[in-house]
Amino acid sequence: MSITTITSRDFNQDTSGAKKASKGGPVIITDRGKPSHVLLSIEDYQQLTGSLPSIVDLLAMPGTDAITFEPQPAQVTLKPADLS
Repeated sequence: MSITTITSRDFNQDTSGAKKASKGGPVIITDRGKPSHVLLSIEDYQQLTGSLPSIVDLLAMPGTDAITFEPQPAQVTLKPADLS
C-alpha cells in the first residue's frame, strides 16, 4: 500500500488520476501545503468502518439479558417552603 500526496489544484485538474491512485492506497490532498482531505477506495473505506460496531449495536448491549436490575423506591421528604 502506497500513500500518494497531491495538491488540491492537481486534484481539481486530474480527478481521474487521483481516483486511480486511490486503488493503490490513500491519496492525501493538501491545501496550501497542509493535508486537508483523504481519498480512499470504497474497499479501503469499508475495511476501516466495517469492523467497528455501530452505535445502535453498542446501545443494544447484547448479552446483558442475565443482568437483573431492581431499583429501590426513592425516599423523598418534603418540607414546607418558608416564604417569609
